Amino acid sequence: MSEIEFKNRRGSEIIALFPLKSVLFPRGRLPLQIFEQRYINLIRHAMKTETGFGICLLKDGEEVAPQGVRQEVHRVGTYARVVDWDQLPNGLLGVTVEGSHKFVVQECWSEQDQLLVASVDYCGVDFVGEEALAVEDEHEVLVGLLDQLAQHPAISQLGMAIDYQDLRQLGWRLSELIPLSLERKQALLELQEPFERIREIEKIIDSMINES
Repeated sequence: MSEIEFKNRRGSEIIALFPLKSVLFPRGRLPLQIFEQRYINLIRHAMKTETGFGICLLKDGEEVAPQGVRQEVHRVGTYARVVDWDQLPNGLLGVTVEGSHKFVVQECWSEQDQLLVASVDYCGVDFVGEEALAVEDEHEVLVGLLDQLAQHPAISQLGMAIDYQDLRQLGWRLSELIPLSLERKQALLELQEPFERIREIEKIIDSMINES
């Protein structure tokens, strides 16, 4: 993992974690089905207090972990809040969360109900509210690609507000939507520099074109 710059805008915090086989970026949205009691309690608390929790990619273990089985997560994740919820046709609680701020896990432990909790520091980059970075003419191909990906029904129904003229958001959304391994997406999340992320995405796309 590359060295992460810290800017303790809110200082270190203790937050609950939701380990998933997914990588969430700031301003990205992710639909979840909630059925484990620990996560039902977590979602209820988050909605009642208008707070959030951390989404981290699982490094070891399964999303539904049997009693006593340890879940290990990658150290860089994204703080998320519930932006929509509904009861699904299968009777489960369905929620949509939206990422807001990248963080680094400093220490992690399990509570009695197996809910994963961590002490985290918020990163000085990759958070909603940063000043937009202008998209240049050389990036118009990436803008067109993102527009195509965002029109997929599974993506468009999430209702994401995408600023196609913000280089940060261009990098965040392409990192999520381009078909890549979870490890590759995690590596893109861990990058600090928006321009470096865009360069990596361009290399990935070039590689895909050459292999096709």
